[in-house]
Amino acid sequence: MNNHLAGKISRVLLLLILSIFTFTPALFSSDSPADSSLATANEGHERENLIRGERLFYGLVYQREKSVNCQACHNTGYIDTLNWNPSAYDISVKYEGKSVKDLATVLLKPRAEKMMEVHKGFDLSDEDISQLKTFMDTVAVKGLKPQKTTINKLIIFIIVSLLLLFSLVDLVIIKKLKYQWINLIIILAAGVYITDSLVNNAIAIGRSPDYSPDQPIKFSHKVHAGQNQTNCLYCHSSAESSKSAGIPSASVCMNCHLIVRNGSRSGAFEIAKVIDAYEKGKPIDWVRIHNLPDHVYFNHSQHVGVAKLECQECHGPVQEMDRVVKVTDLSMGWCISCHRQKQVSFHDNKFYEVYRDKVEKMNSGSIDSVTVEMVGGTECMKCHY
Repeated sequence: MNNHLAGKISRVLLLLILSIFTFTPALFSSDSPADSSLATANEGHERENLIRGERLFYGLVYQREKSVNCQACHNTGYIDTLNWNPSAYDISVKYEGKSVKDLATVLLKPRAEKMMEVHKGFDLSDEDISQLKTFMDTVAVKGLKPQKTTINKLIIFIIVSLLLLFSLVDLVIIKKLKYQWINLIIILAAGVYITDSLVNNAIAIGRSPDYSPDQPIKFSHKVHAGQNQTNCLYCHSSAESSKSAGIPSASVCMNCHLIVRNGSRSGAFEIAKVIDAYEKGKPIDWVRIHNLPDHVYFNHSQHVGVAKLECQECHGPVQEMDRVVKVTDLSMGWCISCHRQKQVSFHDNKFYEVYRDKVEKMNSGSIDSVTVEMVGGTECMKCHY
């Protein structure tokens, strides 16, 4: 290959690398600031009122040397912690079809104790509330601001891949680099990095550790299971006798909330969602957190009813969680490790009567314990049938 063609190939590779640096951030960039994005989201409202309503909501407009910062309590973007106050989107959706007068009533003359305390001293004119309503109607359409996407690992992967490609081309075709052993080092290092990234990411597919999605109602296990010491089986009543632990219906919630209508932390807003679902006969669309692949069989009754395991062994300390998070990855390795260590209790448990040989060995002292693995807990067909 002549030097002219080699030079062309080098320039093409250089341009490709520069393109990655130039255009990748633009492809993966998140939403623009609220001043630009929300101001153009709803063409039905006047731009000036929309912008002023937005500034009022963020506390950027001072009324008689005092501002009202709604965002301090009502988040406008997605967050990974529990905010007891309803989000800006929740409120906006609730009042989207209502009048400015309805919004004024709830802002200036609230009935709920929590809101009376927080909204005390609010001084907003009819025009201010109208502008706030304009902004909130836009939020109802636009939704919460998404979290920013991080692409550091992707950029590094692309750069390493390009370096690998360049070294391969130079080693086999161009041969411009004086010390060819440098190409060998780059190829080896890049190959190890790319292989490690692909393998680890392939293994992690579907496991989603630390998964904690937004739920339709801000339900706190810390309050219910921790503070109020509600037994897990009161809500998840089928865990001892069924494959699934079950999700409580609104009627179960109403056993308590027929009386409890105002939460000490959440106020009345979230409880009102439960009451509304119950009265309308609509199910609450809870988002499932702990998922297993379709080819895996898991039975709650086997673990809770027979093995007498506590929920926390798989789900973590849920009684300490305001917002439930997936603690364990529920991988096959994690389950097998548990089965190899967990001891089986034969006493007062008729399920294990079929393993008479194990009982006799324990009584004779030839073995001091029996693990789940010893009674078939690691056989493939137990979980994959």
